[in-house]
Amino acid sequence: MPFEIIRNDITKVHADAIVNTANVSLLGGGGVDGAIHRVAGPELLAECRLLGGCEVGQAKMTKGYMLPSKFVIHTVGPVWNDGKSNEEKLLADCYKNSLKLAKENRLESIAFPLISTGAFGYPKDKALKIAISVIGDFLLSYEMVVYLVVFDKTAFMLSEKLFSSIKQYIDEKYIGEFASSTSYSSSISIVGSALNIKRKRNLKDVVKHMDETFSQMLLRLIDEKGMTDAETYKKANIDRRLFSKIRNNVNYNPSKPTAIAFAIALHLNLDETKDLLLKAGFALSRSSIFDIIIDCFLNEGNYNIFEINQALFAFDQPLLGQ
Repeated sequence: MPFEIIRNDITKVHADAIVNTANVSLLGGGGVDGAIHRVAGPELLAECRLLGGCEVGQAKMTKGYMLPSKFVIHTVGPVWNDGKSNEEKLLADCYKNSLKLAKENRLESIAFPLISTGAFGYPKDKALKIAISVIGDFLLSYEMVVYLVVFDKTAFMLSEKLFSSIKQYIDEKYIGEFASSTSYSSSISIVGSALNIKRKRNLKDVVKHMDETFSQMLLRLIDEKGMTDAETYKKANIDRRLFSKIRNNVNYNPSKPTAIAFAIALHLNLDETKDLLLKAGFALSRSSIFDIIIDCFLNEGNYNIFEINQALFAFDQPLLGQ
């Protein structure tokens, strides 16, 4: 997928470039910065000495040396003060300028850590929101694989508002006669009442298109929504080559996350999403955390695929677009 959240040590990620959260001197430090310099070797520091430092929000590029990545893009994030000292713009600039450098150098992939959330103290949920927003906007216009690398779960913070809304939805719609007393942080056993369906499918249309394959239905929906192919696969967080396979193979059967990703991109309602999934041999289940999170976002009319993937990642579920 073009954008993926992964758990890994960023010094081990195989991408054209990894992003280093540097200080203004670019001469190494602690945390991610220190780890990158240790793995890259002394040649990285020698090249950094020639760059003359870097201002907050800006980015500069060096070779990767002993790292598995070809290049390192160094950016200096803001120190969190009170949120009223231009931190948001400066942090967004870190991502924008790093992506700009990658694009200018025709890189095909780039891996980011969650910038400024270590010693610089930027709140993780706020930093994550900025990262997702900037990367998502970039990928709507350009072709590139972007990774957001999280070292462990403690480094990833889903916003309390988003987590609470999902938890409340589960409580209100699905906790019923078979509810488990197990906490949400370990496991959730979900069954419940009927789904809250805001819009009904048109029966005549369902009958009319009963013999369609997944590919045929998808292409018809794209035309009906007045969307282009590129707009669709980018909003679905789907690689262009995979979309090409689907378009050129009338009998192509996608994975469930891929099918749902297209439903999100096309802003399908719950019934329409179910119909599209059935064409690929899938259904939404009341006993699946993955399916309940999808249902929650559909019910709320939230079609931001990157925000949905935040929630899925936080609950250890597959991401859309894979």
